[in-house]
Amino acid sequence: MSKLAEMGKKVRKLQLRAAIAKMKLRDLAENLPGKWTELEDVAEETSAVFAELDGAKRALAAMKKLR
Repeated sequence: MSKLAEMGKKVRKLQLRAAIAKMKLRDLAENLPGKWTELEDVAEETSAVFAELDGAKRALAAMKKLR
């Protein structure tokens, strides 16, 4: 498998993880103030996943540009 294909696969996996994290954060927000103690942890996890996704998307775009 080429590095470009591997990066594409990584981006797709991260997109799924990001969607799940976003839904988890949204569900938690809908249940406020009930589980407010979990909010910071879930928000940090969501932010980390989206940051990783952004980096992978940028790397993929750079790989495609060099191709």
